[in-house]
Amino acid sequence: MNRILGLIFSGILITVSCKQEKKDKESQEGTQEMTLENDEWISLMDASLWKGYNENSLPDNWKFQDDIIECYGTGGDIGGDIITRATYDNFELSLEWKITDGGNSGIFYHVVEDTIYKAPYETGAEYQLLDDAGFSGPVEDWQKSGANYAMHIADKDKKQLKPVGEWNSSKIIFNKGEVEHWLNGQKIVTFNKFSEDWKEKRNSGKWNDYPDYGKASDGYLGLQDHGAGVWFRNVKVRKL
Repeated sequence: MNRILGLIFSGILITVSCKQEKKDKESQEGTQEMTLENDEWISLMDASLWKGYNENSLPDNWKFQDDIIECYGTGGDIGGDIITRATYDNFELSLEWKITDGGNSGIFYHVVEDTIYKAPYETGAEYQLLDDAGFSGPVEDWQKSGANYAMHIADKDKKQLKPVGEWNSSKIIFNKGEVEHWLNGQKIVTFNKFSEDWKEKRNSGKWNDYPDYGKASDGYLGLQDHGAGVWFRNVKVRKL
């Protein structure tokens, strides 16, 4: 009789233990799923995710085809830029790009869209894209590829820009004011947007005609048409 009771009790313990293991496993899987969801990359290679700045549709100086985003460079110095339809505050943006001989372009973030502005550069920070070696005329360091345009120059010891016609990889990270610019696997720019250094650079004269530059810490991502052919691929973003 005692043996039978012992077997029954053991069976109950095994059943309870199995149920608890299943519950713990489900809880662990749920945590993993939550982590993956929060760490999810969103591809921006779909034309439906973009539009012209202060426009409702995509301008005809851009084409999305064969896993490439191509800018024809016919938009001129002002006009023809595109922005995402979604906004981002803290984010990591990753992409590859190449540019034509002597070309000039840029990647914007925290862009404010309003008809009082003509272009994204009036409000959003810019990761500069440039043919450093082939650009005509004098070029300041803050105008060269990888720089935080007109604000922070790229680290010359770490910067490795590939020749025109070859793909470069870039990454921008913005996390609670801490910013990183990466180029071809190297971190070449770091700054804190809320620091006194940033404020001094912001008020040094370049942006006097653009009083709303850099004020937003949430906004659209943008790609610039600055009169040159540019190609982008593997464009993706994740929220931090």
